[in-house]
Formats: sequence, structure tokens, C-alpha cells
Amino acid sequence: MSDKNLHPFEQFRAEREAGNEKALDTDSLLIKRFFGLDKTAYGEGQLDSKTKELLGLVASMVLRCNDCIDYHLEQSVKQGWNKEQLDEAMGVAMLVGGSIVIPHLRHAKTSLEFLFEEANS
Repeated sequence: MSDKNLHPFEQFRAEREAGNEKALDTDSLLIKRFFGLDKTAYGEGQLDSKTKELLGLVASMVLRCNDCIDYHLEQSVKQGWNKEQLDEAMGVAMLVGGSIVIPHLRHAKTSLEFLFEEANS
């Protein structure tokens, strides 16, 4: 599924969508419910979905999952978080996670550059 003309973030989106389709092509109620739980968890509740995306981003950075980081960055930008706010949240992730989070911060900053350029075009 590699397309040399796609930006790496666009490639991530395409691979994520294709992977989700494959994951949900199942009769497993457990898998389907888990995906549903994820959707429900990030919906509106006592915390708004915007705040929950920021929490998801910080947790993803501490857990060092670049795919998760990219997903939550994209959702956070869509929800209206700005660069400075995201930088502050990622700083909290580094404080909690330690220096091992630095490579994931680099990844996140590259992804954010793309997302903000895309949003402004």
C-alpha cells in the first residue's frame, strides 16, 4: 500500500483506515465492542472530547506509540488545540515519561508540522 507520492502522514492515514477495515471484518463481538468502547470513551461526557484527545495524546507519548500519537494529534488539531497548547501537553508527556519520550516528540513535531500546514491550506 506504499505510495511514493503521499506524505508519510497521509500514508499513515491510508494504512490505518485499511487496517481498521480488516480488524473490523470479523464476527468477534469482543473486537467490535472494543472498537466501540474506544469511540465512546473519546465522546462527550463529564470531560469534553477536546480534553480527552489531549489526554490520549499525552498517554500515547508516554506509552511511546507513534501511530497513537499521530491519531491523537490529528484529532487534537481538528478539535482546535493550537501549537503552543499541544507543545505544553507534550512537555507534560516528557516530564512523566522521561527522556525516552524524546524520539516520539520528534515524530510528533514532524507530524504536527504537516497537520498545521494542511489545516492552513
